[in-house]
Amino acid sequence: MTGAGSGLGRALAIGLMGRGLVVAGLGRDGQKLNETGKLSGSPERFHGFTCDISDFAQLSESFARIRQIGDISILINNAASYPRRDFLDESPASFMETVAINLGGMAACCRLAIDDMIQAGRGRILNVVSFADLAPQSGSSAYSVSKGACRILTNALVADLHERYPKIIISSWAPGILNTQMGATDGLDPAMSARWGVELALSDDPALNGALWERDAELAPPRSLKSRILDRFLMRNAPSRGHISGLVTRNRSLHP
Repeated sequence: MTGAGSGLGRALAIGLMGRGLVVAGLGRDGQKLNETGKLSGSPERFHGFTCDISDFAQLSESFARIRQIGDISILINNAASYPRRDFLDESPASFMETVAINLGGMAACCRLAIDDMIQAGRGRILNVVSFADLAPQSGSSAYSVSKGACRILTNALVADLHERYPKIIISSWAPGILNTQMGATDGLDPAMSARWGVELALSDDPALNGALWERDAELAPPRSLKSRILDRFLMRNAPSRGHISGLVTRNRSLHP
């Protein structure tokens, strides 16, 4: 998983190790990665790899080292950069640096992990996304554009892979505003959010392929105006959303 050195990534890594998984965590700060392993209570289950995911050469080398530990069956794309710069303070280069991490790094990790998953005949990818693009805040242009595009990336991957590799399950998950360095002090405790993310990552129910989740609930896909008018005319309720609690009854063959 990426971004394992702090915040949500650290909480997700600790949660996965608590469920018996061996976790390979990528991050830019080796010291923070070491702290993640120590905080888990099972440091032997954590392998940290210092890596800039926007650098494909570094990333490829890290994945090669990860494969020496074992096959990659689950990928959580969590790493992101939020520089909080006004657009007038951005240069074309600085803007694209953020895009290269948030979107490019996610795409590159997917491409490398999918090779292992195709060989195994199954796999699970959970892309941590955001709705920042729907109502961008000031000073968030690069972040909002790149994180919004991550949802599109999930859909594009499903469109390309689903028919040929139906057991590679790919979903998007928006954990909400968290109490982390990138979030807000009144945000959600990342440990709470991580419990939802761990359940999603450990479930390979085919119904999750292409699904979009916000916090602990699945968002229904967009519906046409015609469908909404028909629902109102027939007095039908909108499609209900699934919840994380329901995943415990689903197939979890990726669970150890």
